Amino acid sequence: MNGDGGGRVLVAGIGNIFLGDDAFGVEVVRRLRDTVLPTGVEVSDYGIRGMHLAYDLLDARHDVLVMVDALPLDEPPGTLAVLQVDLDDPGWTLRPADVLEAPAADGHGMDPESVLRLLRSLGGRVDRVLVVGCQPAVLDERMELSAPVAGAVDEAVRTVVGIAREEAARLATAGKQEISRRSAAERGVTADA
Repeated sequence: MNGDGGGRVLVAGIGNIFLGDDAFGVEVVRRLRDTVLPTGVEVSDYGIRGMHLAYDLLDARHDVLVMVDALPLDEPPGTLAVLQVDLDDPGWTLRPADVLEAPAADGHGMDPESVLRLLRSLGGRVDRVLVVGCQPAVLDERMELSAPVAGAVDEAVRTVVGIAREEAARLATAGKQEISRRSAAERGVTADA
């Protein structure tokens, strides 16, 4: 958790609005803008700016990242899934030899995996990463979601709101416990001096 004891959650919509269902994450965060969320929860449309997201995470202001994106789930179109990413898995860290073979980061087309790998390779970290994904039906050039994916957006919004509230509450509780521990330690130090 970050040092201010407040804990912050970033909900990041990812996707290309010109490629049909790839705009799923962008549409979900667009609808979230009118939703009242707890203090410490930020919602942002990153679209195709994955590199921007990775660099925003480098400042360590956020303890939890919730990415919303179209994902290949091998399920029927419109199927939603919530995935927790284990960033302690060695697969997220590029070894020096891998860096030379890895393709250059594309600032206008990075998928969630590439964003997280770039973040780790730059020395950044976020404590918890969740991905709310939806199986796309159409990824062709068009500026509208397919019927099954459009039908899943409202449920995705409810899912993201639930996750954001749960994570904000968890961070607030952890922050209060940390403040209490520090206060007790300070009292102990003062009493012993």
